Amino acid sequence: MAKPAVTSAIVAAVVTAAAFLLNPSPEQHRDKIKEAIAERSPLAGALGIGALTAFTSTYHPLGIASYTTINERTVSIGALGMVFVLQPEQDK
Repeated sequence: MAKPAVTSAIVAAVVTAAAFLLNPSPEQHRDKIKEAIAERSPLAGALGIGALTAFTSTYHPLGIASYTTINERTVSIGALGMVFVLQPEQDK
């Protein structure tokens, strides 16, 4: 009767291993930041501001996930091979 517990443990181990293997690299974060800035502002993309921003970002791996920061602000988060660039906060 312990089969469901064993199956759950195996599935959890496989998912955790996949998360470690698919954790986005610093380059994946930087590429996504450049792409997001170019989409938001074609002029900024043409001037290479996205590349400069991506270059100044600091990569933080967490094993199964990762994130980048610029001036202590989180710019992107990533997990399972996907990277999401966060929208800049608007001053109110």
